Amino acid sequence: MINKNIFFAILILGLNGCATDQVNSKEENPKFVKKTELVNTSTSVEETLVMSEPLSEATMIKSRKTLNEKIGSMLMVGFLGTSAPQNSQICRDIHDYNLAGVILFDMNPVNHAQPKNIATKNQVAKLTQELQSCSKDGKLLISVDQEGGKVQRLKRKYGFYGKFPKAKDVIKLSDKRVKQHYEQMGAELSSVGINYNLAPDVDLAINKKNHVIYGLGRSFGADPKQVAHYASIFMDAMHDNGVVTSLKHFPGHGSSMGDTHKGFVDVTKLWKQKELEPYRLLAGSADTVMVAHVFNKKLDSKYPATLSAKTVNGKLRQEFGFDGVVITDDLQMGAINKKYGLKNTLKLAINAGNDILLFGNQLSVKSMVKTSTLVNNIKSLIKSGEVNMADIEKSNERLERLRGKL
Repeated sequence: MINKNIFFAILILGLNGCATDQVNSKEENPKFVKKTELVNTSTSVEETLVMSEPLSEATMIKSRKTLNEKIGSMLMVGFLGTSAPQNSQICRDIHDYNLAGVILFDMNPVNHAQPKNIATKNQVAKLTQELQSCSKDGKLLISVDQEGGKVQRLKRKYGFYGKFPKAKDVIKLSDKRVKQHYEQMGAELSSVGINYNLAPDVDLAINKKNHVIYGLGRSFGADPKQVAHYASIFMDAMHDNGVVTSLKHFPGHGSSMGDTHKGFVDVTKLWKQKELEPYRLLAGSADTVMVAHVFNKKLDSKYPATLSAKTVNGKLRQEFGFDGVVITDDLQMGAINKKYGLKNTLKLAINAGNDILLFGNQLSVKSMVKTSTLVNNIKSLIKSGEVNMADIEKSNERLERLRGKL
């Protein structure tokens, strides 16, 4: 018969062995990787286990990017051309700088008799295929403004449906019919390779003298909850078709009297706190938020929203908890272009907390800018310490999360 003391000693050793097996099984969890899996073994053999935190796909992609690519991943640009062959400037820019995306327009600012990017349905489908083939991962953001009503780039004369109702008319329909409209819109966008719709507009219809929102019927109404309701239907329909969206124009353009396309717009006296409410209600479900160039002393006494850290990082991110991609409205609009120089605009926009800087190259021939010029200016700002590299890295992480939805 086995001595009781010996029996208990064997039992304790066995239990310890089980515990050790459990620990080892955790160490072998595939979420935890060896550095040797991430580095070239021909140049480095480092067997240290990374146990502190699993490496996300976004982190691994980020670590492989050059500085030019990290900067390029914060840029969305417009370009002239209804095609994008491998030797075209836009194709080289997409490849060399790993651009976040491009924006397509129908009207050509150089020659109104010729289309800029949109001529026919088949042509757009071919163009987007060419653009994606220029990218390294096939997840280039290809965007348009397709709200319905007056704001729809895919028009009937180009072979598209072109009759989607404006928001003001949408709210007169049943939810079922609204969903059908937006499902059709999403399907049409997806069918020609457009994966990013710069919509819905969640501005409030609170100023009848407002021409750019109220006058064009772009708002779902004056009630923030109603606006959020229809915006949710819009976003869900886009998502069903593999299209990501953008709420606009933060922190509210519905009360404005002017047009930021043309110049400085101060909404301080007319702006109402409830204009923020759609963003608060939708912060948890929004893919991206587009920030407007409106100046509002109640939020920032010095800078317009796009260039304001108090508005973007403070109000949108910290107060509302939004950690998705923030995109600027076109930084070549008069409200910015006439008041701030290019380098200062880039510095302020990045430091404010924006992730994608939009340069549509659309509003005038004089304001057009090369992608290389944008990249070199940002590199200079990083070198001088005026822009923090950590902000570039964080924006890249957010972009990769967004691309992961495609």
